[in-house]
Amino acid sequence: MTRCSRRALIRGAVLVPLAATAADRLPQPAERYFASQGSYGHHTLSYDLRLAYDPAGGTLEGRARIRAVADRPLRRVELDLARLAVHSARVDGVEVRARQRRNKLFLSAPRPLAAGTPFTADIGYGGRPGPLRTPFGPIGWDRTGDAHDGTLVAAQPLGAPSWFPCNDRPDDKAAFTFRVTVPHGHQVLANGTLRERRALGPEERWTYHHPGPMAPYLAALYTGRFGHETWRARDSATGRVITGRNAYPARLADPARHDLGRQPQMLGAFTGWFGPYPFETYGAVVVDAELDEPVENQTLSVFGSNHIDGERGWETLVAHELVHQWYGNSVSLRDWRDIWLNEGFATYGEWLWSEHIGEDSADTIARAEWHALARGAQDLRIADPGRRRIFDDRVYARGACTLHALRLTMGDDRFFAMLRSWHRIHRGASATTSAFVAHAGRFSPLVTEPLLRAWLYDSVLPPLPRA
Repeated sequence: MTRCSRRALIRGAVLVPLAATAADRLPQPAERYFASQGSYGHHTLSYDLRLAYDPAGGTLEGRARIRAVADRPLRRVELDLARLAVHSARVDGVEVRARQRRNKLFLSAPRPLAAGTPFTADIGYGGRPGPLRTPFGPIGWDRTGDAHDGTLVAAQPLGAPSWFPCNDRPDDKAAFTFRVTVPHGHQVLANGTLRERRALGPEERWTYHHPGPMAPYLAALYTGRFGHETWRARDSATGRVITGRNAYPARLADPARHDLGRQPQMLGAFTGWFGPYPFETYGAVVVDAELDEPVENQTLSVFGSNHIDGERGWETLVAHELVHQWYGNSVSLRDWRDIWLNEGFATYGEWLWSEHIGEDSADTIARAEWHALARGAQDLRIADPGRRRIFDDRVYARGACTLHALRLTMGDDRFFAMLRSWHRIHRGASATTSAFVAHAGRFSPLVTEPLLRAWLYDSVLPPLPRA
């Protein structure tokens, strides 16, 4: 996610919002920022979602098949689901009691599940989905309000239960299949690749698959009417050709093509700095609605119509969301307290892109951001900002400045080698701030740990090293 109140020093641009160790242990429920969200009773292998959406009534009927493994002895399975009512539930094919309370769904197991036991939950549910009230405003499933009865999902950080039952933890990642039926003439976009589009009388069923692994909050679904284009980019780390796709309202076709047009070049540059692109595809969808900020849904970032101006005035946002595919999506958080690992990295990617295309250098931007931070309150530790401040502008700007300080200290060769190996080691998994500090220390042990301790754990802003 990009916070649109953030600043950027980019010439000609619209102002833009600014291996496991003991330290990597699973956070205990009392330590987690959103302790009521998700469960540590099991981990998920896959979600198979069969959905039928009626745009006229705004209703959703769903069947979710969840394959999972118990991580401790279980007598019930705990999931997250809000606003939608469950009408049937089975565990391992046996009909079971389903109880819903305070956005939680509890399924009684037909027999006690021992730790390590795989199981399958089949859940039938439905209703009228909508955004959930959270400390960050309404989040989750929403309607675009355009003439095409479109819908969108922007679920970070707590909105996934607005449209499907899930174990809503950022570190519980799984494969996803989406089989979505809509009236003929409407289209469906979702994570991964389109496997099938089948006519069913007056309706069509669209099937997407993404092997992931993917956290529930990054799952996305869009319906409506869109123009489409495909593009190709070469992964500079592997030589592999990545096929991308963009979708946008027809009225925005020309400006959207222009504003999103340098994604192939971005992917080529970022694979050089960060390592191989981690997924099978990438693309962007522009919805016919204004959004406070874009969102980096895995393989399919979403932008509002207000982020398209035909002049690449918001191109830093395009870069930001693409960087998240490495840092935030492929390498995920253990807990939301470590959000700087997502947003600091993606923000630094904006600065690298500016430098790459000959606009302001990362050093110029970092020093302007440092001076802005120095004028503000010195009361935020970005390694533990507090759950209501995970999207504070300073998490983004100071997080990026932290990486720039590390780059200046280590030198480009060691710095980018460190970033690539960070992704390579944790690809498809989750990590913590303490793991990153230890990882960077292996490349420059005498200086990086005290530097990172000051930038990440002290509230007072440290000085930037000299260029």
